[in-house]
Amino acid sequence: MEARLDLFGNPLAGKFLRQLNAAGVTLGDSALPLATQELVKLRASQINGCGACTDMHTKEAAKAGESAVRLHLVAAWREATVFTDAERAALELTEEGTRIADAAGGVSDAVWARAAEHYDEDQLAALVGLIAVINAYNRINVLVRQPAGEYEPGMFG
Repeated sequence: MEARLDLFGNPLAGKFLRQLNAAGVTLGDSALPLATQELVKLRASQINGCGACTDMHTKEAAKAGESAVRLHLVAAWREATVFTDAERAALELTEEGTRIADAAGGVSDAVWARAAEHYDEDQLAALVGLIAVINAYNRINVLVRQPAGEYEPGMFG
């Protein structure tokens, strides 16, 4: 499989992706726990059917010490007992923030309130930004049919 557009070879795409990556670095440096960040990125990528991002974030989470059991259960987090209440709130916010078009009211007040019980304002800002950034990456990769499976942890810096 070959991508429709070489995102790394096209100067405009490269410039855009560097800006998006800079936003990701800012969020990655936040006080939001790294494990939560990877779970959020993985869940949004699963929902959006982004193989490249699912590949990347599964491998990055595993490299950071995430267990195989938790990674396998992200798609079924509601029924799983391996996630903390804070992680569950972040995953719920991720789902509603990713599926905005599926709900007339967007993210519900109840979902936001559950997240706010576990995260301070800076962490909530990081969650909002992270959900937005991973959704942007997912859409880019799905649009160009970016192949999945060859990612090696850390290969993009």
